[in-house]
Amino acid sequence: MKLSEIKEILPTLGNVAFQVENGEFVPEHFHVTEIGQITKHFIDCGGVIRTEKVVNFQLWNANDYAHRLKPVKLLNIIKLSEEKLGIEDAEIEVEYQSETIGKYELDFNGDHFILKNKQTACLASNACGIPVEKPKAILPVSANVCCTPDSGCC
Repeated sequence: MKLSEIKEILPTLGNVAFQVENGEFVPEHFHVTEIGQITKHFIDCGGVIRTEKVVNFQLWNANDYAHRLKPVKLLNIIKLSEEKLGIEDAEIEVEYQSETIGKYELDFNGDHFILKNKQTACLASNACGIPVEKPKAILPVSANVCCTPDSGCC
């Protein structure tokens, strides 16, 4: 989800809620402690220099049980970060503490935000010699033909 998308969704909500993909909800008394833009400048294993930018939200469970972040407050924090930091309209990455600091992609299911697990990947798989997984062919099944491994038809 891009920053522009969350800005369109927030005014339609009564409350802000985040759910991790495993079904667990971020406690409703969470704080958004940071919003910023992170630029990653790196070289992949194939020697290609790359730059990635994300808008980073950090969620924190402060044990401040009376705290509730309302959509208009989060929208104001986002607007302030855009004004003061010049944040671009990029994909949002959410940091949230579990066993360690987890990084998540952000999605919305029509009711609340979903923290989707991020996965690592090789960006230069052709340079690493990693075989590309070919899709498996689905063969049509004929009602008149019975083919078993021992039948000799294959």
